[in-house]
Amino acid sequence: MGSTGGSTRSAPDAAERVARRKPAGREADGYAEEAAALRTGLVREIVAGGGLTDPAWRAAFEEVPRHLFVPYYYEAGDAAAAAAPPGTRTTRAGEVGAEHGTVGYTRLWRDDPHPLRRARWLAGAYADAPLATRVRDGELITSSSQPSLMARMLQALQVRDGDRVLEIGAGTGYNAALLAHRLGDAHVTTLDLDPEITEAARNHLAAAGFRPAVVTGDGARGCPLHAPYDRIIATCAVASIPSAWLGQCRPDALILTPLATGLIALRVADARHAEGHFLAIPAYFVPLRGSGPPPQVPTHGLPSRPLLDDSFRFLLNVAAGHLEPVEALALWEHEGRPGRERYGVTVRGERQWAWLDDPEGAYGWPLGPPGRLEPFRALSPGAP
Repeated sequence: MGSTGGSTRSAPDAAERVARRKPAGREADGYAEEAAALRTGLVREIVAGGGLTDPAWRAAFEEVPRHLFVPYYYEAGDAAAAAAPPGTRTTRAGEVGAEHGTVGYTRLWRDDPHPLRRARWLAGAYADAPLATRVRDGELITSSSQPSLMARMLQALQVRDGDRVLEIGAGTGYNAALLAHRLGDAHVTTLDLDPEITEAARNHLAAAGFRPAVVTGDGARGCPLHAPYDRIIATCAVASIPSAWLGQCRPDALILTPLATGLIALRVADARHAEGHFLAIPAYFVPLRGSGPPPQVPTHGLPSRPLLDDSFRFLLNVAAGHLEPVEALALWEHEGRPGRERYGVTVRGERQWAWLDDPEGAYGWPLGPPGRLEPFRALSPGAP
């Protein structure tokens, strides 16, 4: 693979990875053998689903021990609580993604005295599923994303040896470990607003033998200390692209971030210009902390059938606040029910907008909180 010229250090070789996975002075991992077998099964499942086609990323998922990053997590739902062995701890908190009501959380953890609960914890750590790892005042604060989605995002990042990567949203540290496995510790910075989260991520990384830079700070401001970056990847959703991210990128850098229930991959031209398309896959992430709640997506006046279609719900999200639901339905049907990959985002200085098919075409909607900007273009289907 080629280098960006930003660094002369290549990706770590196998001997270095082995040495890092056995940090001196730490207790032996009593789950290592069983976890390795479960990890092999997880990788096999992701590959069968079309992921991990890059051997370097496959090696990262095969070798980075996810269970060290989730010493405990929560299963949501009354069914999970009912299925838990006697004595399992539960809490009550607001359901992730729900507007009303509460849900029980079953806490599974590594040091549970009950062997069946420990086995359930370890199996869940290697399931291809997201894990709720921190809940505060009824709000999901951090999670470990679904591994197959992480694999697709990391491959879409198109990293090259020597690339410097900034991750927005440290979470458990697992994603940063995968990046560090691929690129080396010195090339990875992970950032989070909450000092408790960064401290836990730092400890998890050290336990697994990785030491990338873990920084406490506002994700919207990036991390100028270690800039410039060749890649920025966010594991939290944004309503618009923070200008600081572009300013901390090298020309031709790539930014990959959740936006409007999708993943936008932006190629950066300079500190004020970037453009790119959405990936085809859906993605649901908690919002960037401090950015405010996502806009409400109205559905009044709509029949139920199109609301069952993911591509239509994506249009409602990407144009939320700037396109009436009935107009969105007419557009969607007129344009052949477009999937996410036909949409894109353009950043030109202070102006940002999402668009369908063409950044200068008939359909475009400004990004950001509703009311902050007037739609510069939102034509009816078939309009000249």
